[in-house]
Amino acid sequence: MVWWKAAALMLAETVSLGILSLPSVFATLGIVGGCILVLTLGAAATASGYVIGKFKLRYPHVHNMADAGEILAGPIGREFLGAAQVVFMVFICASHVLTGKIAFDTFTAGASCSVLWAAICAIVSLVCTLPRTLNGMSHMSVISFVSILAAVFITMIGVGVTGHTGNISVTVAPNLSFANGFLAFTNIIFAYAGHVAFFTFIAEMKVPEDFPKALYVLQIADTTLYLVVGVVVYAYVGSTAVSPALGNTGLTLRKIAYGIAMPTIIIAGVINGHVCAKMVFIRIFRRDGVKSKHMTSNSLIGWATWVGICVAIWVLAFVIAEVIPFFNGLLGIISSMFATWFTYGISGIFWFYLTPRSEYWSSTKQKLKALFWGFVILFCAFVMVAGFYASVASIIDGKSGLFTSYALVYSKTTQDTRLEASKGPSVAQVVHWYNLLLSSYD
Repeated sequence: MVWWKAAALMLAETVSLGILSLPSVFATLGIVGGCILVLTLGAAATASGYVIGKFKLRYPHVHNMADAGEILAGPIGREFLGAAQVVFMVFICASHVLTGKIAFDTFTAGASCSVLWAAICAIVSLVCTLPRTLNGMSHMSVISFVSILAAVFITMIGVGVTGHTGNISVTVAPNLSFANGFLAFTNIIFAYAGHVAFFTFIAEMKVPEDFPKALYVLQIADTTLYLVVGVVVYAYVGSTAVSPALGNTGLTLRKIAYGIAMPTIIIAGVINGHVCAKMVFIRIFRRDGVKSKHMTSNSLIGWATWVGICVAIWVLAFVIAEVIPFFNGLLGIISSMFATWFTYGISGIFWFYLTPRSEYWSSTKQKLKALFWGFVILFCAFVMVAGFYASVASIIDGKSGLFTSYALVYSKTTQDTRLEASKGPSVAQVVHWYNLLLSSYD
């Protein structure tokens, strides 16, 4: 790929579901806190992405995090980082299946089986993952980026036309719990969580030295979009902001926005699924640096293995999406356990590995770099523990994702069935409403 195709892929992979959680993040942390964190984490993501590019240039054979782990800690590092990357990307695929299910539930007003829609999203994504090269997907990534851009702009226009519907706050929300506040923080981390695939993208570039160009395009674009979407939507809907962000408009515009966002929901998930499958595929057919003929030829064994890997990824993604049907909660778990390390922490480890020990404290500039990356590593360890706790607490409360965004509401007096914004009814309430809905057809 040329560098701009790599930039397009990086945009499609990064600017997808993460942007949909930002208005609710601003509702939790306030405008000032939200803006500061978006800018700070964006700058840190740029620095960490640059270090990943330097590591790739130093070790050209690195194709994924497993290869990097082998350089850092031998076979144990290879297996550990390789397994972590696979699990991380399967969870990302699951978040896309979940969002697709939410979209179809919106289209049908909850009248159809949501499990069926999740299965359809997984099957479509599986079929789109089957091509074995990324070059063709770069054109699809442009469609994906335009899709999410159009969807969030429709949402911004919709909330602007509707006018102010909630109170806005410069500071954090009143009575904010640690769990909810930290969950909002990890959602911002997820918005920048594209670094896990950078090695694979660089490996398929014609000129790997051009990677910084793609990185800067990505970071300028995503940081700008996150600020604009987060501030504008929150400025109009205020404390009533829901997640995913496309649910902040009326039902008609919500359906339109989700319809336009469907290419992103599918394509961005496919890119992550493809990178995950490619990693496992290479792990099977490249041993001790020696490539099997099945890795680059159209052999029956090669294609059967590739299809089997893709099927396994999307079946697991479907299961996870059904087990954790909460959008923000799922993003929080992904961010705390994996995205924090792959986006920030691993780059700190790379920096210390690339820099000779004698140069850690050789100058003021080097001292600041060593202190910065040391702080990043320690902070990621803290975020992993605290973020996982916050995500699990949020899921237990049932106040994130699907039930926060949409509740199927039935009124016997008006015979009106509709999807409307809700502030987190319990699972029992949703089941009760669903039973009432079924009884209306008798």
